[in-house]
Amino acid sequence: SMAANMRLPTIRKQVSLSSSLSALDGKDLVVPGDVITSDTGFMRGHGTYMDEEKLTASVAGEVERVNKLICVRPLKTRFNGEVGDVVVGRITEVQQKRWKVDTNSRLDSVLLLSSVNLPGGELRRRSAEDELTMRDYLQEGDLISAEVQSVFSDGALSLHTRSLKYGKLGQGVLVQLSPSLIKRQKTHFHNLPCGASIILGNNGFVWLYPTPGHQDEEAGGYYTSLEPVSLSDREVISRLRNCLLALGAHKVLLYDTSVLYCYESSLPHQIKDILKPEVMEEIVMMTRQKLVELEG
Repeated sequence: SMAANMRLPTIRKQVSLSSSLSALDGKDLVVPGDVITSDTGFMRGHGTYMDEEKLTASVAGEVERVNKLICVRPLKTRFNGEVGDVVVGRITEVQQKRWKVDTNSRLDSVLLLSSVNLPGGELRRRSAEDELTMRDYLQEGDLISAEVQSVFSDGALSLHTRSLKYGKLGQGVLVQLSPSLIKRQKTHFHNLPCGASIILGNNGFVWLYPTPGHQDEEAGGYYTSLEPVSLSDREVISRLRNCLLALGAHKVLLYDTSVLYCYESSLPHQIKDILKPEVMEEIVMMTRQKLVELEG
């Protein structure tokens, strides 16, 4: 017999924004049509509209207030890529001379056969044989790291994996987060001192993997090690994964330092306990503290 959790209907309370800051610590969630405030002293920002003198939400998300401006930041944001962005994506289809890639964007991204680094050197022409062996390089379900090369007129992204740091991803863990949480940095590839590596895709897809012993430059990004991953590596990666989810749940910007501080703050706890709300809150608070001290 299937057990179903039922709950009684509750009266939706109107979110009132008193002018005291305590009312708004970024926890107010609204859905379209919710009245945010009827105080006329506020300015209307993104995600809101005026309805009979009341400031009303037009999207589902978090209410954000900066001085007198109120906006609603959507919870589920798609990735709008720009040239030069680093992405982690999943191959969805092999087509003629191109692969389709899911990059958490509105439309599938495109990786052209001419935009990948094939073994045997950058400069050789693509042959008919290359077209036939496309699936040997990348097939449906494979994960890649790539860079946005250009944006088509319909907004779809064209990717390339021409530099040796990009290409097919081997063994590791994918964590899917909101693109709005990824901090833009000079590099999005980091070997963390805790013993694992991370690719922070601008598109919100984050890849965690064991730090490679030696880079095999010859393979041009398409060599995949299938060596068993040691237990200690798996534990580090699992801990990092839960730390990423904790930071994401509390809307902390993700970059190498915030991830590392969170990892360190989590060490007194077992990996599986990191996602318990009270543990999560404590770890994130410590992480924020360390980041503030660093800024200071």
